Amino acid sequence: MIRLLDASFRLIAVTSFPNPNAAASWVLAETLHRRGLEFAVISPGSRSTPLTVALAGHHGIEAIPVLDERSAGFFALGLARRTGRPVVLVCTSGTAAANYFPAVIEARESGVPLIVLTADRPPEMRECSSGQTIDQVKLYGDYPRWQVEMGVPDASEKGLRYVRQTVAQAWRRALDPVAGPVHLNLPFRDPLEPTPEANGVTCDFLGPSRGFFTHLSEVPPAAAGTVRLPAGFLRTRGVLIDGPGVVENPETHALAILKLARRLRWPVLADGVSPVRQYRKNGDPVVISHDRIFRDAGSRDFLKPDCVISFGPLPTSKALRGWLAASNAGIVFVDPGDRNLDPGHGRSIHLRGRAGDLRVPGSGRAGEGAWCASWLKAERTAARHLSRGLAAPAFPFESSVIRTVGRCLRRGTVVFAASSMTIRNVEYFWPAGRGHRFFCNRGANGIDGTLSTALGLAHGGRPTWLLTGDLALLHDANGFLCRPQFRGSLTILLINNDGGGIFEHLPIAAFEPPFETFFATPQTVDFERLSAAHGIGYRRIRSQSELEQAVRARPEPGIRLLEVRTDRKADARNLRNLFRGTGRGS
Repeated sequence: MIRLLDASFRLIAVTSFPNPNAAASWVLAETLHRRGLEFAVISPGSRSTPLTVALAGHHGIEAIPVLDERSAGFFALGLARRTGRPVVLVCTSGTAAANYFPAVIEARESGVPLIVLTADRPPEMRECSSGQTIDQVKLYGDYPRWQVEMGVPDASEKGLRYVRQTVAQAWRRALDPVAGPVHLNLPFRDPLEPTPEANGVTCDFLGPSRGFFTHLSEVPPAAAGTVRLPAGFLRTRGVLIDGPGVVENPETHALAILKLARRLRWPVLADGVSPVRQYRKNGDPVVISHDRIFRDAGSRDFLKPDCVISFGPLPTSKALRGWLAASNAGIVFVDPGDRNLDPGHGRSIHLRGRAGDLRVPGSGRAGEGAWCASWLKAERTAARHLSRGLAAPAFPFESSVIRTVGRCLRRGTVVFAASSMTIRNVEYFWPAGRGHRFFCNRGANGIDGTLSTALGLAHGGRPTWLLTGDLALLHDANGFLCRPQFRGSLTILLINNDGGGIFEHLPIAAFEPPFETFFATPQTVDFERLSAAHGIGYRRIRSQSELEQAVRARPEPGIRLLEVRTDRKADARNLRNLFRGTGRGS
């Protein structure tokens, strides 16, 4: 084993290694540490032994073992979402690497920095029926922001400078110009363990006097820039939209948009997980019932805009997207990324920047008081209708459960919302102004890695809540294997409606068979026993008062699961009734 620490647990100079694999892996780990790496998520395997030994033995890196590679990928994604910094993933060769693919896709689509290190067989062991060998070169297609097939380790000064430079470049490319995943494929020859090879390897050029790493101190982030609206874009009838994108400082982001809304006298349509919804104060022109408003034909036509500024991707709401496409309004997307954010292919342009970077021409107000007042009137009418509708069905109605959690949850709590019906209920019913910090995997919109992402968010961070349905949780049940290594507090609010509730709202729900078996896919898992098998705290919630009490309770370290069982078909019927029209109202 390479000795990296002295008796006082300080890093000592390492110039002697048992073999080239150990030397190259140590340089890799030290380079990443000096660039700012905090976490490495490692799955067990043989070919990745040199990487595991180096990263697990480094004093400045927390190495976290996660058995299932698919779960590991999303656990790392959650950590990277919370910290905004790259997290390293390490796995062995073969199909292990393929299990990272869903997380790599989500990282690319939602702009999350990951550094994926896949160990591989050396070239002479490929294409010859060698065990646990697949073609790993460009395994993830075009999804990585950058990808490299590295050479077999060479412990010469030239060889280790190559490792240092390539790994430093991987760190930079994971963050700049747009955050996302990078992939390094690393072939290793035996011996994989730190067994001395002949007399070992001496690398005097790594000594402290040679300055091998001194240029790698972390580079500060680039200063915020300025982006300007095109001349002549502003109109009287305009709206701002704050979507579900993840931002570095949610409160700063929200305040910049709200300041702009007050100046322009435009309403802000706020997605369920958007910072504007969380940090809205009384008097701010924020609309959160937009999905309900756009289900009424009269409101859709009356509130038709001429121009739109959207911060990040559009909200989940299909009704909002349809309204926007039908308006033929000019759209400006303000986002630091480089993705096409216009699914309606409208008259849109993309300005690279953040909300606080946006500058609008002139000093006057673009909108009229009557325009914004019409929106807020429609918002009040829709909000009253929804509140009455949520109170009508007896407990438990899943939409009402989500509303209760939002109303009772402690201010500042981190919340991860699963895809499918959960994220839609959050958009429809989560109250405004509660100061919650929201996350979701809305890049690719899948249910992959729901539990593991939430665990990664909570690991070493603030108390976190996961809102999920039964199928999303079961799809990633192996995430519970992270429990022994988990540091933090995660509460799972499980709405168990015995299947895929979102499919009840699709036309296929009227066709039986095959609906129940192939779309709803009911399951019979006993979540109390599943929790017991993994050493997870469990509680069945049977009443509104129990739910409120559980949500308001001070979170404790560890993982606990709160299960609310609902009737899937009754939930769908109640939601349809809730969305039946009231018009613009009075």
